[in-house]
This record gives sequence, structure tokens and C-alpha cells, in this order.
Amino acid sequence: MAAAASRSKVVGLLKLLQSSSSSCPCHSHAHSHMPTASSFSSLLNYGRQYASGNESTDYAFEMAASNIRFGPGVTSEIGMDLNNIKANKVAVYTDSTIAKLHPLQAVIESLDKNNVNYVVYDKVRVEPTDGSFKQAIDFAREHMPDAFVAVGGGSVMDTTKAASLYSSHPEADFLDFVNAPIGKGLPIRKALKPLIAVPTTAGTGSETTGTAIFDYEPLHTKTGIAHRALKPYLGIVDPLNTRSMPANVHASSGLDVLCHALESYTALPYNERSPRPSNPILRPAYQGSNPISDVWSMYALKLVVKYLPRAYRDPEDFEAQKQMLLASTFAGIGFGNAGVHLCHGLSYPISGLNKNYKHPGYQVDHPLVPHGVSVALTSPSVFRFTANACPDRHIDAAVAFGADPATLKPSTAGDYLAEKLTRFLQDLDVPNGLSALGMDSSMIPALVEGALPQHRVTKLAPTREPAAEQLASIFEKSMTNY
Repeated sequence: MAAAASRSKVVGLLKLLQSSSSSCPCHSHAHSHMPTASSFSSLLNYGRQYASGNESTDYAFEMAASNIRFGPGVTSEIGMDLNNIKANKVAVYTDSTIAKLHPLQAVIESLDKNNVNYVVYDKVRVEPTDGSFKQAIDFAREHMPDAFVAVGGGSVMDTTKAASLYSSHPEADFLDFVNAPIGKGLPIRKALKPLIAVPTTAGTGSETTGTAIFDYEPLHTKTGIAHRALKPYLGIVDPLNTRSMPANVHASSGLDVLCHALESYTALPYNERSPRPSNPILRPAYQGSNPISDVWSMYALKLVVKYLPRAYRDPEDFEAQKQMLLASTFAGIGFGNAGVHLCHGLSYPISGLNKNYKHPGYQVDHPLVPHGVSVALTSPSVFRFTANACPDRHIDAAVAFGADPATLKPSTAGDYLAEKLTRFLQDLDVPNGLSALGMDSSMIPALVEGALPQHRVTKLAPTREPAAEQLASIFEKSMTNY
């Protein structure tokens, strides 16, 4: 019925346009038409019914992304960028590992060369928490910079976004901007200070997005802040900055790219998402799949399938590293506007409930399931579950993994894609399901309880928001993948 109603509206609009046949007053061409006063009024009223906010689903989508500069060695330009925006005091955020490596050294060298006044915060936590966010915010409030630089992976970039946000809102409570239902999810109405992001991993795509993710320790789950105002002013995407990534970091961060691409491409279409915003400022950053995001997400998926195994296996394969960094940025543009869904929504309690597992390749002093690993572990079961809702999209994804489209049927697309994902994870030496993290079936109720509040992403599943028993089934099937 909804599709028929939409077709009826389109037909009505076309007839209205065809009836507007007065000649162009500027050129008097019979084929150049302008609507009459009465037909223009009808068109105006037609437009108003779309923008009223009275209907349940959205009718529009927005495209937002940071400025991106890509190239080997481009980090050397950052000092000039800060001078160009007349930054008087810059806060540089990084973590204790990157602080000793080339990426931060290249940034500092450029700042010194261009006489930029700066302070460095090198205590960002890998997989940040509400507590580590607050420490970074306190640093920003103490120094009150007029620009920010983030040098690191998603943890660093997300932490810097939070520091910028809350230093510009000294009156705000921490939960004011945190996504509902954990926080209030208030819109950001002030312009933030410029943030230049320098990614050192090919993973989160945070240099392009308006999201900042963290572990909310009181509830043992992940949540975040999402708003277009958080987008960096500039992303400096320099392939030289990922050269020092260990193999396991290549794999885990690349799996995040994989799921960003797959989830955004298979997300609920934007014009099926509800509610329709009553004001454009209320339109969410994660809007559902749309024609522009589709292009970026699918291209990113093809790059990941081709280049992630190479980047993982050969630390000298610079071409693979470069292409994965591009894939991360492309997927960031895709999911930064379309959103993600179940893999991410289910990953948050997986990370939050981890007590002992520490992933190899990460120099940390606390239990850690890297975000990309926690996202990927449920992916075979997730896409087997979602395939019936949009089989054509799952067939497209399967083709990206090498399937012959002539051999695929809608009824088998989910199984084929799940099998390809399972082999892909196995080839990257990803832990064999949740059981490899020390989890078992007794934890499923807690995992489901942690996933249920993640409405911001789970409601974007093409199946609509799953029930608790469906989430439990996905967790159960993800205990062992191969």
C-alpha cells in the first residue's frame, strides 16, 4: 500500500508539471516552461506535505563528510594548515604507543617548522571509556586550545572529538550528548573548534565521520556520540602513517572497514527509516542506506576483499596498505551517512563484558577485544539472518567476494555470504567465535541485555529492530564460527 501511495504521488507530480505550459518569459521558447501561479502554489503545497514531519518515514537524506587530503608524506603540510586557519594554540592528542612512532614525529616536526604553539596529550586509552574521555576533556578545558589535532586510530580520533565537544560546552553534563537511551542524545547547536585528524590505522574511518565511540563502564557496554558537528575539519590520510601497524592490528582494523561497508550497504533504506525529523537538525547522522553511500560502501568492500589479506600477510606490501587506508576512508563516508546495524550493535556488549581476553599485537595493560574483532565475530550469523530482508543487496556483497551472480538465488545469498565471511575471518587468524574470547552460552542473556539499548544502530537492520530472542540466536550461533 505504501509503495502504491508513493507511485500515486509521483504520477500526480508529473501531471502537475506537464500541465504548467506557459512560455518562458525570458526567452519565449514554447518548450521552456514555467509554472503558472496556480500550479506553482500546488507544487509548493506538494513540497510542504513532504517536509511537514507529519508522516512516519523520512523522504530525504543528507551527505556529509570531512575534507580529505590523501598522499604519502602529506602529514608534512599540517603546520601550514593550522597557520592557514590562524590557530593560536593547538591541542595534539595521541596514545602512548603512537607518541614514540613516526606519525606523531612527523606532525610535531611540521608544527615546529611552522611555529605553531601546541600542547600534547599522549594518554588516550585504546578502546576508550567514559573515564578516559573525561580525562581528555579535562585537559582540553585546562588548556582551552582553539584547534585540535588527533594522531592515531579510532580511539584517538574519537577521544579528540569528545574533548573538542565538551570543551566548547563547559555547562554540559557528560550524558547530555551521549546517544539515547543511555544518554540524552541532545543535538549539538554550537560550532566546534577545528579538528584535524591524522589516522594511523586503516579501520574506523573516523577522520570522515561525526561519531565518537566509547565503553560506558557503569553498564559494561559501548555507546557513543553521533552528530555531524563532530566531523573533523580535515582528514590527513597519509599511507606512511600506517607503515608501523603490526599484522594483527592490520587485520582487526581492516575487519572494521569490512563491516562498515557491509552493514551500511545492507542497512534499512533511508526512506523507510522513522521517525521523519520535524527539523533538519534532528535528522540523524545514521540515516539508512542511500544512493550516495551505496557507491562508497560497495567500492570499499571490494578493496577490503582484495587488499586486506595482502596487508596482513606482507608488512612490506605498501600498495595493499595504501589501498586499505583508502578503503577505510571510503567506508567512513559510506557508513558515516548510512549507518551500521547489527554487527556493531552486538559488538558493544562483547567488548564491554570481556574480562580477561587480550588480543595479540596490542600493547595494552588491560583486557582488550579490538573493535574490529568484536564486530566481525558475529558477521556470518548476522548476514545469514538479514539476507531475507534484502536478498539483492546480499547477492551484491557475495559477488564482491567472488561469487558468480548467475549461480546465486535470493534464498541462498545469505548462506553463501556467511560462508565467504567465515573463510575470510579464518584466513586472517581471527579468534574462532565468542568462545575463543572465554565466553559461553551462560553469557547470552547479558550479551542480549547489552545489545538491546543500541537502538541507534540496531534499528537500521534491514529486518527492522530484532527481538531479544533473535539477538540471542545470533549470539548463540556466533560462539563458534569455523
